[in-house]
Parts: sequence; C-alpha cells; structure tokens
Amino acid sequence: MTTPSATLHTGQETRVVDVAIENGHALVTIDNPPVNPLSVSVRKGLMQAVRQVNEAKCETAAIVCAGRTFVAGGDISEFAGPPPLPHLPDVLDAIEASATPFIAVMHGTVLGGGLELALACAWRIADAKTKFGLPEVSLGLIPGAGGTQRLPRVIGLERAARMAANGKPVNARTFAEFGGLDLVFSGDPMQALAYFRAALPARPVNTSARTVENADLTELKAEIAKSAKGADAPMIALETTALAASLPFAEGSRIERRTHLDLRTSSQSRALRRLFFASRSVTRPDRLKAFEPAAINHVAIVGGGLMGAGIAAASLAAGHRVTLLERDETAAEAGRARVEAIIAGDLASGRITEDKAEARRANLAAGANYAAAFDADIAIEAVFEDPEVKRAVFGQLAAVMSPEALIATNTSYLDPNLISEGMPGPGRFLGLHFFSPANIMKLVEVVGTSATADQTMATAFAFARGLGKIPVETGVCDGFIGNRILSAYRRQADYMVADGASPYEVDKAMRTLGMPMGPYELQDRTGLQISWANRKRQLAAGTWPGRYVDIADKLCEIGRQGRGSPMKKGWYDHTGGVGQPDPEIETMVAAWRTEHATGGQSFTTDEIVLRIMAAIVNEANLILEEGIATSDTAVDIVWTEGYGFPKHLGGPMFWAEETGIERMREAFAAIEAQSPGSWKAAKVFQG
Repeated sequence: MTTPSATLHTGQETRVVDVAIENGHALVTIDNPPVNPLSVSVRKGLMQAVRQVNEAKCETAAIVCAGRTFVAGGDISEFAGPPPLPHLPDVLDAIEASATPFIAVMHGTVLGGGLELALACAWRIADAKTKFGLPEVSLGLIPGAGGTQRLPRVIGLERAARMAANGKPVNARTFAEFGGLDLVFSGDPMQALAYFRAALPARPVNTSARTVENADLTELKAEIAKSAKGADAPMIALETTALAASLPFAEGSRIERRTHLDLRTSSQSRALRRLFFASRSVTRPDRLKAFEPAAINHVAIVGGGLMGAGIAAASLAAGHRVTLLERDETAAEAGRARVEAIIAGDLASGRITEDKAEARRANLAAGANYAAAFDADIAIEAVFEDPEVKRAVFGQLAAVMSPEALIATNTSYLDPNLISEGMPGPGRFLGLHFFSPANIMKLVEVVGTSATADQTMATAFAFARGLGKIPVETGVCDGFIGNRILSAYRRQADYMVADGASPYEVDKAMRTLGMPMGPYELQDRTGLQISWANRKRQLAAGTWPGRYVDIADKLCEIGRQGRGSPMKKGWYDHTGGVGQPDPEIETMVAAWRTEHATGGQSFTTDEIVLRIMAAIVNEANLILEEGIATSDTAVDIVWTEGYGFPKHLGGPMFWAEETGIERMREAFAAIEAQSPGSWKAAKVFQG
C-alpha cells in the first residue's frame, strides 16, 4: 500500500516537507535549499509529519534531506527576534516521543540544529563523507534545542563538551567511533536505509532518558579558555554541557534554552551574526550577478616566494593546474620545493590523503619560460613590490596569453592602473591582493582598475571563492582597504611610542583587546623592511601624512628587520627562538626621544586601545567617504579575516558603534592634540 506524499503549505511558504508512506514505512523529506535550515516552515512540517506517521501507525519513519546536505543548522535570520512557533525543542521532543521511531539518514553536513534533530531520532545512519558538529559558538551562541544535553548522553561528556565548546566538526568515522552512529554507508542512501530496516535493531532507550557518566573537564576548560581569546560562548557551551552529568534532561535543557535565547541578544552574538551575513553578501556583489564567470582550469603564478607558493598551493587544493614561473630554473625549482613543502605539511597533518597530495604534485609545473602560460585562464604575479618589475611581468604575460585570460597583480600597496597602463586588453587586468600565508589566510582584496570589465571581476570573485577565500572588493588607493588602515594603526602606535609608551606596552594593550598580536609583534613577523619600503616610497612622493617617526627606519638600517632577518631581531629579540623584549630597543627609543625632545607621557591600557582604535576607525570612515570600500561591513570583514581583529567584537566599525560615538570622538580629539596636523578627520569626527 502506498500513501501519496503530503505536501505542506503555510500561507505563502514554499513546500519544504513531504511525507511518503509505503508498506508501513514513512519517508520524511526536507527540501529547504540551499542547506535545509530548520526555519519555521520546516519545523511546522516536521510537527505535522510526526502526527501523520503516528496516525498511519508506521513501523518506522526516516528523515532525509534533498540537495547537497542534511540539515546544516537553524535559520539564522530568525535569531534577531522572538523565535516563532513551533519552537525547535518542542519539535524534537515530539520526534523522540513518537510511537513511530525515527531514523535520521544523513549526508553532507549535520550541524547545529541538524545534529540536534538527529540526536532526537531513535537511530542515525550516515554517508561516510558526512561531517557532524555543533558550531553555534561561531555565532556567539550555544545549542538551543537540547544539543548540549542529548549529545553527552550519546557520545559521553568529555567528547560532547569538546564538540560544543570548540565548534569544530568531526567526520562520520570518528562520530561512529564515539557511538553517535548506528551505520556508516557509501553509495545510495535509500539502499542503505532499506538494508538497515531489513535488520532493524530493537528500539533504543530515548536519548533524553539516558544517564551521563561524569568526567574531569579541568584540562579541557583550560584549553578552551585559552583558545576562546575573549569570546564568551565557548566556555558557556562547555559549562552548559557539563550540566548533563548532574541534572535531569528536562532541567538541563531548560537552562540551555534560556541561555541560548539570552545570548542571542548579546553584543558578541550580534557581532558574529553580522559578520556571518556580511561574509556572504560582500563575496557576491549585486552588480556582478548578471555575469557568468569564465571557467578557470589553468593558473599561472609568477614568483615562487612565500606569497607565490601559498597562492599556488591554494590553487592546487582547489583542483586547478598550476604553472609556477620564476626568473631562472634554479629559482623555479626553489619555488616548486616551497609548494611541495606546503603539500607535505597538509599530508603530515592528516588534512589530505596521499592520493590527494600526489594529484596536487602532478598538477604542478615550474619553469622560467613564460610560454608555458599560453593556455592559462588566469595569471597572478607575486614578485617584488616594485612597479617597473611588475609591469615587465605583465608585459611578458600579455605577450603569450589569450586576450580573454585574466592577468592580476598581487600588490599590497601599488596602483594596478599604473602596472597595467598601456597593456593590450585593459579590461582583463586587476589586482588580487592575497594575504600571507596565502594557502591559509581567507581574505582576498579584489581591486578593479578604471578599465577592468565587470565580467573580469565576476570571474575573479568566483575564482577566489573557489579557492575557499573571502573576496572583498576595494577601490584603488595606497594600501587599498586593509593596509591603508594598517598604516594609520602603525602611525598612531609610533606616535605613542615616541611620546612615552613602550612598544611592548602597546603590543600588550592590543592583545588585551583580543588581537592575536600587537603592531610591533606583527612587524617582526612580517618583516620591518616591507613597511619601511612603503614609507620611503611615500616620503619620496610627498604623500606621507603629517608627523614622521623614524624609529623603525633606524632599526631597519642596522639590520633589525624582524624574526626572519639574518640578525633574528626587530622590535623583539628572536635569537632564542621566541621573541623577547629587548633592552636595546628601550635604549634606542629613549635616545630618539631625547634627540627629538619628546617623551614624558604615559598611557593606560584603555588609552592605548582607544587612541589606536580612533585612528583605525577614522581611516575606515575616510575610506568609506571616498568610495574605496562599499560598506562598513566590508571594512569589518577585511580586518577580521585579514588582520586578526577579534570576530566576537565584530570588526572595528561594529566595535566603534558598541563603544559609542562620544568616546570615539574624545579619543580622536586626543590623537589630534597629540600629533597636530597628522590626521585628516572623517566627517563623523568633524565639528
């Protein structure tokens, strides 16, 4: 006997849940693309499906999802207001209590509410490639539908607490070893379901009725406290999960739900949700949606140093064929070795298999003959930051590549218009500013010239997304969005050091804010010579703004150019392997202050943070006024993804809003008074 599928409509809602019953078994299909979130229409559909399968007295009911994934979470767009009925905990309680037992048949990603849904089912079977996780902490939240209370009842307290607190997914094999799955399959899920039903085990005790053995979470708490870096949700998730060992399910779930709803209104969760939506909107500019991106198969990269090797590794990981070009064969082989070292590192860490590593090596070619780029779909130069050197590379590429192929510069500061000026086919040239190490860092600034075609931009954005990057469009200026703001950040830090602060105090203050490192630690890591070259270029062009503090220049002149320099010294002494504050720096700074009749001021941690943030936010607002950035969220994405600004603080612009305009104006007035004539005030700070 077959019962026609039930199609659900609520007002204008699109059909999202179907129920088909055949031979006493039900198939409940969720179809809510693209990732089947548990929006209100799905929750209503599931509640009706429970009633329908019980009225039909079905032997089992299997929940499956259409498309590329099982339920990948809740509907984040609903989190800004009161949750509409039915609430997810009530839906899951109904599924668990159903006289007809439910089977979760999973594929793709089973995340957040999707995992909570699976845990409410009697049995769970999954494709071998499925990933499982509770990533709510990445949005400043904890699970809100029993996840912290059901998961430890299935896989144990320590494992569940770790998954809830770090938000990282585990694969199907691992989740099965934990006890979370009843069957792992490969191939047709319907065949796997039929196989499982044919030898259906006895219905297990409902998850909520199981007990949890206590565990010592002391080490895990210390680990999470360190990795959270000021974010509240990870420790709250851990502590809430720990309640499963001491409280009945109903009581623990009530606490979890109340905590989840309270966190929805917190500054950290609002910040993280804003970034979540921004990272999706900025990567797909509206005006480019009308253009079909060109296919990218072959990528040519000129320059096999750290940056070029990282771009090559990222391109290989995305499945592209890569040709790495250098000035001679020796340099080309050195570049190949750098790329292969990255591949070897991924293999050693378990991120890829030997088969994938071998495929990437097979897709890599290296040489010194530009003719090898003749059929490349895109070429990216990553050579020395010199406009004439880059122009020469562009000319050689344009001479051998198809007129339709894209040619991009990876410049950090230079104007792509000048680099591509006079080249044939001006619409295909642009800037693609990757961040180092390019195989790891997510951000790519996409810089159009005055002649870059929208078709080129659409292809560049799609290419970057295909590498797993977050592309952000930026207009042309010195440093684009990120490095222009970074220059203001460093200038204000230098002004405070010149006037009395220790560079080590400045670094500590910015770490207190939540930055992974302060401005002087960052210079030591990236190399002082990079910003030194840019300062010299600006000074020669007469574009340096205001007061000039040349302490860093003097360090560079004596060879203190960072931890990677031959001296292994910069602002810190790295000769022992770990950077240490150096008394010689304090002596040099004191001598500079005496020579320039400065110093004598002291700054609290709050003053350091506020003054640096005033410089950052002022520059960001100038960038917005000039149309260099399209939105304040674009600025925040650049600084959270490219510079390590704490995501739970939302980025500089969100942080400034939360801090308050009056405090920001006071801080900006202080930096103007500290360094007269050195700052152009954005409109928000004028008057």
